[in-house]
Amino acid sequence: MQEIVSNINSWVWSPALIYLALGAGLFFSVLTRFVQLRMFREMIHLLFSSKESEKGISSFQALAVSLSGRVGTGNIAGVAAAIGFGGPGAVFWMWVVAFLGASTAYVEAALGQIYKEVDEGQYRGGPAFYIEKAMGQRWYAWIFAVSTIFACGVLLPTVQANAISTSVEIALGTNGTIDTFLGSISTTKLAAAVFVVTVFGFIIFGGVKRIAHVTQVVVPFMAMGYILAAVVIILMNIGELPRIIGMIIGDAFTPMAGVGAAIGWGVKRGVYSNEAGQGTGPHAASAAEVQHPAQQGLVQAFSVYVDTLFVCSATAFMILITGAYNVQGGDSGFIIQNLPAATDPNSAAFTQMAVESVLPGVGKPFVAVALFFFAFTTVLAYYYIAETNIAYLRRFFRVPGEMVILKLVMMGAVFYGAVRTAELAWGLGDIGVGLMAWLNIIAILILFFMGKPALKALADYERQKKEGVAQYTFDPEALGIRNADFWNNRKSS
Repeated sequence: MQEIVSNINSWVWSPALIYLALGAGLFFSVLTRFVQLRMFREMIHLLFSSKESEKGISSFQALAVSLSGRVGTGNIAGVAAAIGFGGPGAVFWMWVVAFLGASTAYVEAALGQIYKEVDEGQYRGGPAFYIEKAMGQRWYAWIFAVSTIFACGVLLPTVQANAISTSVEIALGTNGTIDTFLGSISTTKLAAAVFVVTVFGFIIFGGVKRIAHVTQVVVPFMAMGYILAAVVIILMNIGELPRIIGMIIGDAFTPMAGVGAAIGWGVKRGVYSNEAGQGTGPHAASAAEVQHPAQQGLVQAFSVYVDTLFVCSATAFMILITGAYNVQGGDSGFIIQNLPAATDPNSAAFTQMAVESVLPGVGKPFVAVALFFFAFTTVLAYYYIAETNIAYLRRFFRVPGEMVILKLVMMGAVFYGAVRTAELAWGLGDIGVGLMAWLNIIAILILFFMGKPALKALADYERQKKEGVAQYTFDPEALGIRNADFWNNRKSS
């Protein structure tokens, strides 16, 4: 199974996708005149400027749901893997893909808002919706929807669940093993799997409102607590900080693990972590109640900063400043070996050992708890994304009890991922991310050449902001944007 997954990954994550993600980010940064810098203050202002309604959630709730998808295992175990396989320089490329990806996040989220719909009393939208409406290619939209249901409903949850169970096992030990039909499983992992599946089921059967209310409380709490711990560790080793920053920048352009490995792993884990261009963010963005589509696009651009520049950087600095990492050099062994060879870079082990070295007896459990919240809320976001794409497909045909089936399948995927190996789980997750990224990035590039709807919305919003309007409005027909039915109906009502 591992060999099959690795072969598929080598095709999905070819250098073409890595440079497509970087190129799209640079392309949209230039076209938006680096909106991620110009309108940073506006992003902060917009976070708290909208309120939830009967049909939609607030901008902050949408940010929280989106961040719950972005801030996950990739921020702890993903950063460790980037360093372990690409060297410290991979962190630099994670920063690059975050900075450039913020513009991509604006574009895809604004598109999600422009082409959203009202479905059974709540807002729905995402790449499948804007691919059909803006491109007029229903077959392409169907491929994206099916791929996303498979990726978010089956493949990606395995990574998050595995990270939770593995980190708990590192913190508490195996406590014996139990033989099951899935093989020999540690008692700790099995108990963690059962707990996560039970809590997950309780929340997802409560619907999108319950997901939004849970994430708006948990996400800020977990992110701030984790960053605070990183700041403490950095301050305790402040003399090392200049050297670490210099090493990150220097190794980004030197062949420590190969320049290609640093770029490849940095972009790969960067896209996995911040999800810019992947097509997941627009689903939560579409559910927000806003006056103008560009507003939520800007809020989603800010979420990329929170994910990578804050949370991922916190992990990277903790690992590098304490020396709790290895760098693998392929078949030739280790380029750098500070930890036992058996330490798995695909897990949270680097991070747990880093915090443990500074806070003995506290570090491993603390990271396990943080990872639980990070990964668990990410699985909640995956459910919402898969649910939205099923809602898209059921406009054309319905399967009796489709949402219940999705819930049960995802609960099964969470359990399976929790008890399997980290390498297999990450391989499955990478396939899911790669498929969605290929389909979505190509779509938003095509849409630019077909009519620039996201850029027109940005220009319209900036014009109204300059005029100092009391309330923003959005008239898609006046901007030459077709098939934005929701906004046309709102304008005429």
